[in-house]
Amino acid sequence: MSNSKQKLENLQRLFDRFGHYAVEAFHYLALFIIGCMVAWSAVHTVIDILTVKQYATIDDILLLFIYLELGAMVGIYFKTNHMPVRFLIYVAITALTRLLIADIQHNHKASMDLVIITGSILILAFAILIVRFASWNYPSVIRGKEQEQQVPVNKTPRPQDDELA
Repeated sequence: MSNSKQKLENLQRLFDRFGHYAVEAFHYLALFIIGCMVAWSAVHTVIDILTVKQYATIDDILLLFIYLELGAMVGIYFKTNHMPVRFLIYVAITALTRLLIADIQHNHKASMDLVIITGSILILAFAILIVRFASWNYPSVIRGKEQEQQVPVNKTPRPQDDELA
């Protein structure tokens, strides 16, 4: 009975390892595809600006900032395996700013939509302040995937060591 139990445990460990590697491979593949799509979209936008439009509008520049923030987010996720919430908020603020500018440029009149979009940007800015405050007062040191070094038990992380702050 002990021998069959040992074989079953070995088989379970083998399947666990295989599952871990399969999830990790899918994770890298998906991140690589997302990164390529962001880069491709940014290059396409730049080529479109240079060939078709011949000048960049504020909408185009803000769209390039969105691509930059998405690329940085993918890069940080590759390195640390953690998604900084702040980057998502930055993308949302940039997208809302782009929408606000486009609405003002095309409609040329004040409406309640402008107040709603501006209020949304303000709420997101306060959200960044809250996230930064929490990161500063309750830091968490995020290390690279391959680093085994842990924070000593009796030492708390310092705010300046928080990579996501």
